[in-house]
Amino acid sequence: MHDRAQEIAETARLARRAAELGKDDAVALSAAGFALAYVVHDMAAGVALIDRAVALNPNIAWAWLYSGWARVWLGQPDAAIEHFEHATRLSPLDPLIADVQAATAHAHFFAGRYEEAASWAAMSLDARAAQYIVAAANALAGHPEEAEEIVARLRQRDPGLRISTLRETLGPYRPEDLAKYEEGLRKAGMPE
Repeated sequence: MHDRAQEIAETARLARRAAELGKDDAVALSAAGFALAYVVHDMAAGVALIDRAVALNPNIAWAWLYSGWARVWLGQPDAAIEHFEHATRLSPLDPLIADVQAATAHAHFFAGRYEEAASWAAMSLDARAAQYIVAAANALAGHPEEAEEIVARLRQRDPGLRISTLRETLGPYRPEDLAKYEEGLRKAGMPE
């Protein structure tokens, strides 16, 4: 983002407009809800739209994925995993299945199941979000070599990469979950 405040405000405006125009469209509602939750950090409005989308059409895998992410951010990792499993059942050959695997890794991570998180993240390494969680999960699971190797590769591509530069892009996590994420990245060798 170039102008964070302006771009967040514009995302909020467009997401609310999409929800208004697509009030009976599960795809529009789920995407708008995800934008409000992830970008704007308006979890109440975002979750309400996503839940409405799932109720309107429970056969949209991406609505279940977005619902799962919202549950991760709300600190409900087991509910999130159920939603990710449902998304996978609906679309097991989805070309973007790595995103579901990365999301599942996050849910296991915040549930304190670091080995499972590392395993899920390793399956989805082509998903950008998985690279950070696999490093943090391996570090907290007691596999420092694997964690440090991931961080070294990430920093080779982006030498300026630091925990402080990631804070705004990791997601709208609860403070205690963000602290756990940062602890894992710190143990993996990512500088502050």
